[in-house]
Amino acid sequence: MKRAVEILKKIIFGHVGICILLLCVLPLVFISHGLYRGIEIEQSPADSEMEDLIVVGFSQLGSESGWRTAHTRSIQEALTKDAGYFLIYNNARQTQENQIKTIRSFISQRVDYIVFAPVIESGWDTVLQEAKDAGIPVIVIDRMVDVKDESLYTTWIGTDAREEGKKAGIWLEQYLRKRNRQSENINIVVLQGTIGSTAQIGRTEGFEEIAERHENWYILESASADFTATKGKEVMREMLHRYPSIDVLVSQNDDMTMGAIEAMQEAGVSFGERGKVTVLSFDAIRDALEMVDEGLINVDIECNPVQGIYVDSIIKKLENGEPVEKSYIVEENIFTKENVAEFLDSRTY
Repeated sequence: MKRAVEILKKIIFGHVGICILLLCVLPLVFISHGLYRGIEIEQSPADSEMEDLIVVGFSQLGSESGWRTAHTRSIQEALTKDAGYFLIYNNARQTQENQIKTIRSFISQRVDYIVFAPVIESGWDTVLQEAKDAGIPVIVIDRMVDVKDESLYTTWIGTDAREEGKKAGIWLEQYLRKRNRQSENINIVVLQGTIGSTAQIGRTEGFEEIAERHENWYILESASADFTATKGKEVMREMLHRYPSIDVLVSQNDDMTMGAIEAMQEAGVSFGERGKVTVLSFDAIRDALEMVDEGLINVDIECNPVQGIYVDSIIKKLENGEPVEKSYIVEENIFTKENVAEFLDSRTY
């Protein structure tokens, strides 16, 4: 009996010891190999990794669209170790609170530069003041920030959203004129992006500036679909129920446009070059340009996501003590069925 008890003790305590050892060791193995899925572990560069590298903290607002994915990739491909950088990346998942926490984390890690695409324009004064006090230059990309003191950030790189909206309005003027419809009553619905974002504000204001010239243009409704295909489909379906006679859809990004097109297809509403509803879209990602080529989207106003090369250039200038401009506008195009084919083969996003 005693022998049996002793054997049992050895088995139990032996296994417990092994279990304790495994519980201590395995988490370290998982962390070192990135095996904890669904948990973002803050990436802190080791001293040996930072040696002779420029450390950049990059806060992306989210991954809500194909355009955003291309934008993120542009930064990651430009700020590589081969180019002299150590990049710390964080996805804020569409919330300002997450971005503010991330920027504060970058400050505590004493990065050399902070690059971020703000989810909305307001509410950044305090955290950017903290970055300034820490002596860390801040480069704002894509969307803008609305701050009382513009010295809180070094420069902004992005597209002119208001000009994009105006381009859409001017294109619609010319389109209606070519079809001798300039005197008709034109019923318009607008799918807006995230309320308070630079793209939503600028594209809305720019298009409305042109619309105000025309007493016969009626904007029936403007509603946010948060730049996503799912919400675009949902909001467009509701609009189709409310308004039986829609002539023009202005959709402030391609993902919402694709969702809206699904809603029109399901409702049996014709659209595009040969349809009832004229479709104006923004961003000009490859999938949408293919739809322009097919005649499903009438026009797509480009919002160029390739901004990484601008960030690299600006950081190199700052490293060399050279002055930089307060803002940089990325070049953009307008795509219709007449010109889109020549750009499709080279479109990588």
